[in-house]
Parts: sequence; structure tokens; C-alpha cells
Amino acid sequence: MAHLASSASSTIAPSTLRKPNSQAFTEADSDVEKQQGEGWLQVLPGDDHCSVDEKGSKREADYEVQFAEGDKENPHNWPVWKKWAVTVLSGALVLNATLASSLPAGNLSLMRQDLHFSAEVGNLTLSLFVLGFAFGPILWGPLSEQYGRRMVYIISFSLYMGSQIGCALAPNTAAILAFRLLGGMFAAAPLTNSGGMISDMFDAASRAKPVAAFTVTPFAGPTLAPLISGYMAESGVSWRWVYWLETIVAGVFLFIALFIQPESFKPVVLANKAARMRKETGDTAWWAPHEKQRVPFIERMKAILTKPFKMLVTEPMLMAMTIYMSFMYGVMYLFFESYPIVFAVGHHMSAGHLGLTFLPICVGGIIGGLSFILIFGSGSLYRREAAKHAPHPVPPEFRLIQCIYAAPMFPIAIFWFGWTSFPSVSFWAPVMAGFPVGFSVVWIFLGMFAYIIDTYLAAAASALAVAVIVRSLFGAAFPLFATQMYEGLGPHWASTILGCIAAILTPIPYVLIKFGPKLRQMSKASQAKEDASKAPYQPGTKSDSA
Repeated sequence: MAHLASSASSTIAPSTLRKPNSQAFTEADSDVEKQQGEGWLQVLPGDDHCSVDEKGSKREADYEVQFAEGDKENPHNWPVWKKWAVTVLSGALVLNATLASSLPAGNLSLMRQDLHFSAEVGNLTLSLFVLGFAFGPILWGPLSEQYGRRMVYIISFSLYMGSQIGCALAPNTAAILAFRLLGGMFAAAPLTNSGGMISDMFDAASRAKPVAAFTVTPFAGPTLAPLISGYMAESGVSWRWVYWLETIVAGVFLFIALFIQPESFKPVVLANKAARMRKETGDTAWWAPHEKQRVPFIERMKAILTKPFKMLVTEPMLMAMTIYMSFMYGVMYLFFESYPIVFAVGHHMSAGHLGLTFLPICVGGIIGGLSFILIFGSGSLYRREAAKHAPHPVPPEFRLIQCIYAAPMFPIAIFWFGWTSFPSVSFWAPVMAGFPVGFSVVWIFLGMFAYIIDTYLAAAASALAVAVIVRSLFGAAFPLFATQMYEGLGPHWASTILGCIAAILTPIPYVLIKFGPKLRQMSKASQAKEDASKAPYQPGTKSDSA
């Protein structure tokens, strides 16, 4: 998900880490991180080879600010409680942002009566917000690498809160649409940078639990929002209070973040430490690598706008996974238009009761995340697989284990929803189809994001960025044709079309498991292909079971 795209975006080219006195030091971490090159302490060119002035170069190296072993300022060495406090706060910001994406769904009728716009324009209030998410990897990713996570979080969330105030005070349709688009752009920051923040604090072995939590929140937020706005509409309050509520919640978390959210991006932490040492000692010789490696923002944007899309069209594996995940994401947002047709029109549910029908999707996603943590969170399966393939790294195909079971669940759930959507059938039947939808989406997203990271390593930032952008475009586009599709074809045949497309995409994880090693050998971007043919992954072996 959006929030995982920056797990690899904070990586720089790997390098030798040296303490003052020129002693070599390498932070112990997982094999995956070493390959990814968590190179946030890069030695500058010329630092090792003092071709101009040997004495001067050594003196400069002695004043380089670095993390000592066990340094408490290193986010990897923070206490567990602090890591999880930051994780929970970041998760709350993500939940707040995704909640806002579908918040108008429960009271669109009130907005239409007040502002006098059509149903199609009403759909735009959802689509434009999700479209704003596509700007996350383009804008907030580069800014966080330049100025750090904290500053980007504070500034973007302040602007996001301002956009919610704009929605609450919007005098006309144009204003509400403009502020919805801006709100999505500003809300994209925690979605984009949360994965990088997890990478800042947790090593690969302990990353499964926070990653699973962050994968659930982008799906929990949108499915809870119609419940809130639906009952607010029933209570008789103005539709504007939905946005005032969002403003209040955003303000509370922003206030907490101002005092609790620390800087976790290691290059910026070191730069801040160098500035503090210069101030405390009065010696301007202290420096950090990030201060000498600043890349202009325009250059970062050029790289982000070209490399990801180039990878998308030249990497069959990435294209297949991106289309698969984007379709699932689009269907999730299509439900915000199809559910009212099935339950409000077909079963005569009120706005509040309609919001309750989204809960099984949320519960399915939560159980999917918890079961993933239970099965994979301890890292025992990965360590067993690492021992099996030693001295070679674990093939990325190992990350697709859960997709084998989750992939068939998604089309089955869509068919289930469609062919139980008749008014003559109990509403419980289509409602409960949401559970396997939420469960399968979370498991597939977790597996495929991990597969992308393990396959492309240092290039994973670009691969994840394009996946987030395309996914957001699908999420913005699907609600625009959902109403016409479900009203014109009927819920059963409309869902059948979606189910058939999902069934066509279902073999993708199986194809990647079988042919992934060969595809990685032919790939120009994959950095996990050297040992692909030496130790291929074979699912269903003894090491796959807990």
C-alpha cells in the first residue's frame, strides 16, 4: 500500500561506514538490508583516496558525525516502547487520512440537496480525494528524503487540516471539489512515508508486525467512514459537520505529533546532530554526509517521474503485480457506490445501517493482518527458509506463500456478493461476502509488496512508487462508472464481470512462484537474480509449514 512505498525510498547507495579515527564499522542488520543498501552513511567520493591533500582529508574524515555502536540517537536503537509509540501515532495519521477518503459516502444526498450537483459530481468527491494519493510518491517522498519525516508530517498534516476546514466552509460545488483534491494530496504524506519510517526503526527481522498494521489501516479507514457519516446524516446534523469532525480529529493528532513525533530518517538525524555539535563546540568542522549530498528537489522529481514508469513498462513482473493490486484497490472503492444500490435501494436500509454493511470488509482486513502477524511475525519461517538456502539469500518467491491461499478468495467473494445481491435474498449473504474481500486484499498486498522489495532491493523505491500511483488512479476511476454499471447491468451481472476479471488475474502469484526465478534472470532492474537459478524456491515443502 501507499504507505509501504517509501520502505525502500530512503535508501542510498551502500557504502563503508567509518567512525572517527578511521575505524571501519558496519551496523549489524539483515542480509536483505545489506543488499538493499541502507546506505544512509555514505562516504563521499574522495574521502578514502586523499589524492589532493592526505592530511586535510583525514582531518575532515575525523570530524564526520556518525552513529557509534549502540548510539541511542540511532532510531534502530530506540527502546521498543518508543518505536511502537511512533508507529501507533503514524498509524493514527494514516487511519485519519484514509478515513477522510470515503467520509462523504454516508451523506452525499445531503450535500447534493444543499449544493445542487448531480450524482456523477458527487462521485467526484470520493475520486478526487483518492486521486490526490497519487501525488504522494511524487511530492512527499522526495521532500522527506531532503528534509526528514517529521517536518513533512507536520507541514502536510497542517495543510490537510486546513483543507478539511475548506470543505466544511465550502460555499459551492467547485470549492468542495477543489478542497477534496487538495485534501488527498496533503493526506498522502503519512501514507507515503509510513513505510520509510518503519524501515528507519525496525530491521527486516522485526518489521513484519508494524508492516502488517500499516497495511490494514488504508483499508480499515475507508470502510469505517460510511458508518460514521451515515449515522451523522440520520441524526439530522448538517453534512458540513462531517468535515468539522475530521478537522477536530486531525487537529488532535497533529497536536500530539508536534510534541511526540521525533525525526527518524537517519541522514537527517545525523545532520541535526552535526549542527548541534557545531553549536555546542563552536567548531564548524563537524559535518554529516547528508549535508554534502543534498540533491535538488527538481532532480529528485525528475528521477521519480521517469524511472518508476520506465520500470513499469519494461518489467513484466512489476506490471502484472501493479495491475493486480490496482484492480483490487479499485474494486474496494467501487463498493462505496455499489453498496448503496444493493443495500439502500434493494434492501431499503437507512444511511446508518448502510454504513454497517462495510464492517465485514474492515474485520476481514484486521483478521488478515493479525493472522499474518501470528504466522509470519516471529520470523521463524523466514529463518528456516534462510537456513535451507544458505549461503544464498532466500528467493523472493517465498514472500508469495500467503498469496497462494488468498488469490482465489477474492474472485469467489465478488461472485458471492453479486449472486446474493437480490432483494429476495437475506442481506446477510452479500454483507458477509465482505469478510473474504478484506482478508484476501490484505494478504495479497502484504505478499506482493514484500516480493517487490526483495526482488528490486535498492530499486524497490521506484517500483513501489509506480505501484502506489497506478493504484490510486484505479481507486479514483472505479467509483466514476460504478453507479452506471450496477444500475445498468444489475448487481449480479456487474459483479460477475468484476469477478471474471479477478479470476483472470488470480494466477499471477502462481506464475510468479513458478517462473519468477527465470524472469528475475532476464530482468534489467532486479538485483536478486544472481542466485535465482541456484536455489529456486519450491512452495509446499516442509519448510513452508509452521
